[in-house]
Amino acid sequence: MTTLAPTTATTEQEVAEFRRAHQRLGDAVEVAVRGKRSVVDLVLVATFARGHVLVEDLPGTGKTTLARALARALGGEMHRVQFTPDLLPSDVTGTSVFDPRDGQVRFRPGPVFAHVVLADEINRAAAKTQSALLEVMEEHTVSVDGTAHPVPEPFTVIATQNPIDLDGTYRLPEAQLDRFMVRTSLGFPDLEHELEVLRPGSTAGRIDDVPVVSDPGEMARLSAVVERLHVADPILTYARQVGVAIREDRRVRLGASTRGLRSLVRAVQAYAASCGRHYAIPDDVRRLAEPVLAHRTVLTREAVLEGHTAIGVVQAALDDVAPPQPDRV
Repeated sequence: MTTLAPTTATTEQEVAEFRRAHQRLGDAVEVAVRGKRSVVDLVLVATFARGHVLVEDLPGTGKTTLARALARALGGEMHRVQFTPDLLPSDVTGTSVFDPRDGQVRFRPGPVFAHVVLADEINRAAAKTQSALLEVMEEHTVSVDGTAHPVPEPFTVIATQNPIDLDGTYRLPEAQLDRFMVRTSLGFPDLEHELEVLRPGSTAGRIDDVPVVSDPGEMARLSAVVERLHVADPILTYARQVGVAIREDRRVRLGASTRGLRSLVRAVQAYAASCGRHYAIPDDVRRLAEPVLAHRTVLTREAVLEGHTAIGVVQAALDDVAPPQPDRV
């Protein structure tokens, strides 16, 4: 009988080191973001899996604080872009400029040339500017005048957006949503933590108090550990079956792409390592299916009018698809 045995691809020592780093980063971010450890851990999972994060919530709930605290804790270079309706694509990626001193045209890098890019209120910019991020989020390069300019590695975009029904917001194109590994939200804190935030002298929201506990070299090394974590074929089949069930749901106009399912597998690897395992289990897929696949699921107009949601569709797929049994993994 085959069991959920560990693989030699990733050692127990590497997983233990990864888990310590994950815990250390989460503790650092919690200095400024209180009572939202599950969200912080999810964002870290996506970051270690070389993914990008979209944080959607109402204004004033701590979206920007979360992104800035994480960027500080991770170390490396961080740039912030405040998206506004008049922002141009070149304001994000950079542009070629003429240098009158020697008559040469040189590329002037934009703010995306950093290890962590905070795209604040990304859906307040027009679609053309939002699309400027598509290439760099996928290829990690910016093409200007036929020349590709690579961004620093590791590279992560942490974007915040307000709900699309608020004034002054634009809907993100489906192609751009597909570039984000996970979408999550913070919500309002519970009584205990909101009182802690309100208490005079609290470090909540104070980014300068967040310690720098990592660096780009460590992030790249630990991300490589995640990429080697074992995922058995039945787990891969299970992830695909969930994706197919979403696509074939009558309420769905556009389901998760193959890129989306690959993102799910990479997130599963990072989540398993954060739990101290060097192999994935079906519960990892169930835990991450909603934050990875729901924002990639576009419902039909009729389904929206009937009150259905993408989250409900993903949950229905998880309920309908039987997970693999341990003796088959």
